Amino acid sequence: MMKLTRNLSLLLLLIATAAPCSTELQAQATATTASERPEALAEDWIKASSKYDGERNRLLADVEREGHEGKFRPDWNSLSGFEVPEWYKDAKFGIFIHWGVYSVPAFGSEWYPREMYRKGSEINQHHVATYGPLTEFGYKDFIPKFTAAKYDPQAWAELFKNSGAKYVVPVFEHHDGFTMYASGLSDWTAAKMGPKRDLVGDLAKAVRAEGLHLGASSHRVEHDWFLDGGREQPSDVNDPKYAMFYGPAQVAKKNVTEPGGAELDDDWTYVNPKYAEDWLARSAEIVEKYHPDIMYYDWWIGQASVRPYLAKFAAFYYNESAKHGQQGLINFKFKAMEEHSGVLDIERGQLADIRPTYWQTDTSVSNKSWGYIENDTFKTSGFIVHQLVDIVSKNGNLLMNIGPRSDGTIPNEVQQTLLGVGAWLKVNGDAIYGTRAWTTYGEGPTKVQPGSFHDTDTVNYTAEDFRFTTKGSDLFAIELAWPSGNEAVVKTLSAAGRPEMRKIEAVHLLGSDAALPFKQETDGLHIQLPSKPTEAPACAFRISFGGATRP
Repeated sequence: MMKLTRNLSLLLLLIATAAPCSTELQAQATATTASERPEALAEDWIKASSKYDGERNRLLADVEREGHEGKFRPDWNSLSGFEVPEWYKDAKFGIFIHWGVYSVPAFGSEWYPREMYRKGSEINQHHVATYGPLTEFGYKDFIPKFTAAKYDPQAWAELFKNSGAKYVVPVFEHHDGFTMYASGLSDWTAAKMGPKRDLVGDLAKAVRAEGLHLGASSHRVEHDWFLDGGREQPSDVNDPKYAMFYGPAQVAKKNVTEPGGAELDDDWTYVNPKYAEDWLARSAEIVEKYHPDIMYYDWWIGQASVRPYLAKFAAFYYNESAKHGQQGLINFKFKAMEEHSGVLDIERGQLADIRPTYWQTDTSVSNKSWGYIENDTFKTSGFIVHQLVDIVSKNGNLLMNIGPRSDGTIPNEVQQTLLGVGAWLKVNGDAIYGTRAWTTYGEGPTKVQPGSFHDTDTVNYTAEDFRFTTKGSDLFAIELAWPSGNEAVVKTLSAAGRPEMRKIEAVHLLGSDAALPFKQETDGLHIQLPSKPTEAPACAFRISFGGATRP
């Protein structure tokens, strides 16, 4: 018996010394990998994703074929023949939606998954203090908490329609790599995990049932490096078991301030060709499954390693849309695409003057984040109306973002803001929808600071600030504050200032049937006002001229 016990003890000792314990195995799996070659970092992701190679290759074959079977080819000379759809120029106002797993922690911003792995950041400190070490609770562990239990896509679509929006652009996949649609290229989708539902697919049906256009926003390409902070410290990002979700997590090599990326010629981050092909296939998958009227991309599609794949996608998308009776468009930032091959989008910013080539601003109702966070602050409906009017007068559209909670509810403050915009558009929409820019955007002392990330820098507008739009033979003068007296004065329309202008026949205040008394004098068009209407951030005057063409 003693000999048997001794032999058993020796056996146990050999087992203990020959194989690491589970704790040691976890430590090995989560150990830092930032020093590995970029090709090696991509390898785990390639291996984990290989189960979908068949479907990926099918989509890539579609891209190749469609990119040469229509009007467009995958080169910028051909793609510069793109024309902005008239429906988009008429629409003017859209809703953007950032909703995903990052709405579960609801802290900091929608960049929570990146910042939680950046050692010493505010979000990193919050995460470790709240949820524990990154080796024990990583971003993947938020997915079961992302339930969307109160999500009602029909109610969302009705709200968006009542806000006056004409198109809706949900984020199909953000930088975090979790798809909000039923992707056939990943295990890590809302259709297979968390809510176990095709969230944006359900919204697409509801939005179109309300007569609104559908867009799709993909931020997949930025995922290439988005979680690189997890490579630089022990974390689950380094565990090959989660490579399909977290990978490639390349260590970014760039000389730009985040988030931004205007200087992509200074970005040397490695992009494995297999990853670029996967991005292309995922974009094509969205087009084939959901047929969006818009494909919206963040800035990194302009990175040098990605651009050739972008040209392939653009040719595929434009040709594929035409096959289905659509005229698709791509929103891009900075100089990611040739100027005429899509529609420029300026993030949280505006322009100082009319841009001859059509453009768009995207910004958010919330001031601190694109996704839902607790204790955020919000823009007023009046602020958004002023922004919309200024942008439309300069030949652009406004795409306004909201961030729903993880359960699928939209904060009441956001709903009320959107409904306030909708109430103004219900009265004054004729001065916005279907209009075009005039020869000058407006007049008055208040100027916007042009460029990205300046949308809240504009000071309050005054009664001297007007913005102009046209439709047919009518000119709309939109006054951005109600004057203190009983008269509005439009200086641009003075009798002496524009001698080529035809005679003004009538002036109406939108929302009222009565024609207003007016007089054209040397210092401007003087309009006698009725009693002040209910509180509104701006009032619009329809100015009718003789003849059948615009002034």
